[in-house]
Amino acid sequence: MSVATLGTLTLLVLFAICLTTIALAMIGAHRKSARLVEASVQGIYAIAALAAFASSLIIYAFLADDFSIQYVHHTSDSAMPLFYKITAFWGGLDGSLLFWVLLLSVFSALAVRANRRRHEDMIPHVVWILALIDLFFIAVLIFTKNPFEPFMLEPEMAGNARGLNPLLQNVYMIIHPPSLYLGYVSLAVPYAFGMAAVITGQVDSAWQQSVRRWTLFSWSFLALGLVLGGLWAYEELGWGGYWAWDPVENAGLIPWFTVTAFLHSTMIQERRGMLKRWNISLVIFSFWLSIVGTFLTRSGVVKSVHAFGKDPQLAWIFGIFLIVILVASFGAVAWRWRLLRSHAELESPLSREFAFLLNNWVLLAMAFFVLGSTIWPTFSEWFLDERITIRESHFNHYMVPAGLALLLLMGVGPLLAWRRSSTESLQRQFLIPLIVGVITTLVAMGLEWLRLDQLGATASAATLGAAWRDHVWALSGFGLCGFTLATIIQEFSRGIQVAKRNNPKLSLLDAGIRLLVRARRRYGGYIVHLGVVLMMFGVAGKAYGIERKVNMVPGEVVALGDYEIEHLGLLATEDWQKEMITAELGVLRDGERVDVLRPARWWYFQLPDQPTTEVSRYMTVGEDVYASMQTVDLTTGKTQLRLFINPLVNWVWIGTVVMLLGALICIGTRRKQGALHD
Repeated sequence: MSVATLGTLTLLVLFAICLTTIALAMIGAHRKSARLVEASVQGIYAIAALAAFASSLIIYAFLADDFSIQYVHHTSDSAMPLFYKITAFWGGLDGSLLFWVLLLSVFSALAVRANRRRHEDMIPHVVWILALIDLFFIAVLIFTKNPFEPFMLEPEMAGNARGLNPLLQNVYMIIHPPSLYLGYVSLAVPYAFGMAAVITGQVDSAWQQSVRRWTLFSWSFLALGLVLGGLWAYEELGWGGYWAWDPVENAGLIPWFTVTAFLHSTMIQERRGMLKRWNISLVIFSFWLSIVGTFLTRSGVVKSVHAFGKDPQLAWIFGIFLIVILVASFGAVAWRWRLLRSHAELESPLSREFAFLLNNWVLLAMAFFVLGSTIWPTFSEWFLDERITIRESHFNHYMVPAGLALLLLMGVGPLLAWRRSSTESLQRQFLIPLIVGVITTLVAMGLEWLRLDQLGATASAATLGAAWRDHVWALSGFGLCGFTLATIIQEFSRGIQVAKRNNPKLSLLDAGIRLLVRARRRYGGYIVHLGVVLMMFGVAGKAYGIERKVNMVPGEVVALGDYEIEHLGLLATEDWQKEMITAELGVLRDGERVDVLRPARWWYFQLPDQPTTEVSRYMTVGEDVYASMQTVDLTTGKTQLRLFINPLVNWVWIGTVVMLLGALICIGTRRKQGALHD
């Protein structure tokens, strides 16, 4: 039996087992039959095992260069390295949907196994909801996007295998798509538990405590995937930036906003019994937006360099599924509306609850603004017969102030008390952070003044005035970073003082470690905030970047800020997969060569009309000197280059590491520990 036939049969068996599992879980829940519920749980395990088997078959087909399967023929070739043959599994539309089924089935099995004794009444509902989601994706695979579909003719008659898109043959793309998939797919678990809680009427905070780790897991992998995508764009596309509001990247950012909102608002329900309706709505929206992201990238509704293509049939299928999710989910919420009422009310705007609520509204507004702006060009094409282009400046105009508002709330929230804050408490809490924020702003303004003063000899008054206007948001960002950083340090300092007061023999390091161990959720959250502050610090530096587009020949030297770039020559090489032209550029500072950059262009033999840009960077803590090659004339050596100085950019990546470390600490929290911001 061929791999194609065995794979298709496996999908058919998966479909049948999903239907059976759904029926067993529903009937078991209705009759309260432990035997039927147990059978449905075993069905969830069987789905995971069969999904793993189907995935192993397609990976085997890639490794064996089985080009009789259309999907393998379209996304692989025999010259590709081993790692890229494996990653081709999720590199195309059909395989990515199978990868989704694999992850969802494994997560479902793990979630059910971990909580089956703790939530016995909810588990059958969790089982049928997760199995139903799995059933949808399996049906899509069987009826429209079967990755095991064979060629009707001999594969040699279809031409040469295309191979994986050269842009995706990058180390970051080995990790970036799976990270986003892990974030997307794992959101089905909180959704299933949330809806099971609504159906059974067990709408207290117990279900949230069970899914908190899953939600943090989703949040962390969405964040990791987004940043890796930015790093891939920074190093692979050669345009000097890492984020340009591409629709595919936006698809991952949108649910990240709502998950962030849920992680904050759930603490209010745990502590005060408030926001039950709000929290279940956030869980629904987060899962729904994860399906929206899948819909946008696989239906052709949006146009992007790394979308999966255009498929009107898939657009209708996913569109109907999205409508069903919203109607069914909020229908259940309406059914339990009275049961979901809050046990307490907001007592004062000067409270931590109110700060968290503002935080939630800003995050939700950002999510739906990005969603609306991303799909508006498609709507304009449908209804106005004209596709309107939404540029990066449109997003930045609204999202930069919103991001700064979030940064402010991040610093303000921990300084406020629960219920209400007294005047004395506000003065005591805000004094040091405000002083640090003002000083940071003044220092940033002073450095800006010195920079503009140096330009004053060559720049007009209008140019200098425009520079101040352009950098006002960056200056505000630096000030708010200082304010929020002071808040975090102040909170850690007070916690360490309490630990040392209880045990004077502890060193500062020991006291800090003990603080993290005993209150992981709270102080792990502060480390997450610290990472975000460092990232925002790096983002603010982008306003001061320098760019030059130059044509250089070997031996020529051009100025770039405080550096000089010297063209040392060109090198032409090739390997079994591609031809490469590399430029060697000396980076000079104060007359001394500090590094040699080697930007390149690569032409893959399988796809010679799709050359890739390989950038080169000289990295320091303060800035990147960045070079990318656009075109080259081997006869004259004339090379068209884009040269950049990107200040503080590496703090974006450093902040990401710190942020994910904080999330890891929070995930390790014991269930009985207090809230993140107690």
